[in-house]
Amino acid sequence: MNENANTILGEAPVGRLMLRFSIPGILSLLIAALYNMVDQIFIGHGVGYLGNGATNVVYPATVIALALSIMVGNGCAAYLSICQGRNDHESSHKSVGNGIMVTVLSSLALTVLFAAFSEQILWGFGATENNIPYARDYFRYIIPGIPCYMFQNSMNAIIRADGSPRFAMMATVSGCIANMILDPVAIFVLDMGVAGAAIATVIGQLLGAVVTVWYFFHTKTFRLQRSSFRLQGNILGKILPLGACSLLTQVSTVIVLAVMNNILVHYGTMSEYGPDIPLTVYGIIMKIFSLVTSVIIGLALGTQPIVGYNYGAGKFGRMKDTFKKMVYVEVGIGLASLAVFEFLPMQIMGLFGEGDVLYQEFAVTAMRIYLSGIVFYCVQRGCAIFLQSMGKPALSAALSLLRDILLNIPAAFLLPLRAGLMGALYSAPAADVVSFLITIAVMKHTFKKITMNTGKAEKG
Repeated sequence: MNENANTILGEAPVGRLMLRFSIPGILSLLIAALYNMVDQIFIGHGVGYLGNGATNVVYPATVIALALSIMVGNGCAAYLSICQGRNDHESSHKSVGNGIMVTVLSSLALTVLFAAFSEQILWGFGATENNIPYARDYFRYIIPGIPCYMFQNSMNAIIRADGSPRFAMMATVSGCIANMILDPVAIFVLDMGVAGAAIATVIGQLLGAVVTVWYFFHTKTFRLQRSSFRLQGNILGKILPLGACSLLTQVSTVIVLAVMNNILVHYGTMSEYGPDIPLTVYGIIMKIFSLVTSVIIGLALGTQPIVGYNYGAGKFGRMKDTFKKMVYVEVGIGLASLAVFEFLPMQIMGLFGEGDVLYQEFAVTAMRIYLSGIVFYCVQRGCAIFLQSMGKPALSAALSLLRDILLNIPAAFLLPLRAGLMGALYSAPAADVVSFLITIAVMKHTFKKITMNTGKAEKG
């Protein structure tokens, strides 16, 4: 074990460190997002848009599993980085061991709950009479893979914080490649439909989990011991609050998905599009949106070891430099994404299968409206995660709730009262603009307070 492996976090150029840690993190999250997206692409061509609608109904349940896993993983990674900056090696290995135990226990509990209440979950997330048979088949086979899915996603952040972002990416890549190979075989060759897509996904998740387990016998900055796995309240009290932002981000996504699915089904029934077209299109848009979210979160989480280490070491000048560079990149990503969504909506939607004229019409309109505030979203989400890296979980959590829960959901209920189905689509850009303005004010106040408390920011 090399206990000084991460001292470069306080010495190497910030831009170079961001490239080293962010790019593998971004690729890891992008590949993870492709699990569901690959299923939708093959299902769309092999089963049809009702099959895609079914996967959209199951999707919020998988986000719940992801929420719990990254709460533990990101919280543990943030605390591990802070401990490294303080040279607290005892807390380092105990935080990881506690994180593993909580992930395993919570994944088993969630698997049991999903199996026991699967029917209620599917109807609650917006299933329709037309897609419920497909949703049942897909969910039935996804449920047993929940522990592997959660373990891999939770430990991925810890592996990055341990100084091995490339290995974290490789663990995710291995599972995704297996899924991409097995999906067409199961759907087109074996004619297993949505059930085949689910089985292919679970096999990929199992492979990723096995690769992840191997890593913990070859860690860099800590060594797991038997005492590492003894749950300790003081350790969990540090880890879980730091992961609260990640948890709330995902939980708010689940709530938005559930609300929007039901609103679109309700108002879609009263429109020429019917309930299934808006439900299917919205689900696809959210999968595409998840690609941008993966880049933004991957960038922010890639800066987490840099921010956590330098915050723990009292090097606030380097921390501020990291923040500025992160925001510049986020704005660029948002502008590039906006151009694609506004000018190439039909080409993107075409990847997920064909539909009739009404389907195509709604798909183009929905993408252009719903994702029009993407630039503001990118900055707001990155800032919330940055605060988590600084060890400010309460403020981070508040910003995470702001956009989705406090702004998006009320708008999703109110705007359709005047504009019908299309009004629901405007809820997201409206929430993006308002939450962006509030977030900028919060970040200015936070950095001003740090400067006042330290007397002067460190130069360089």
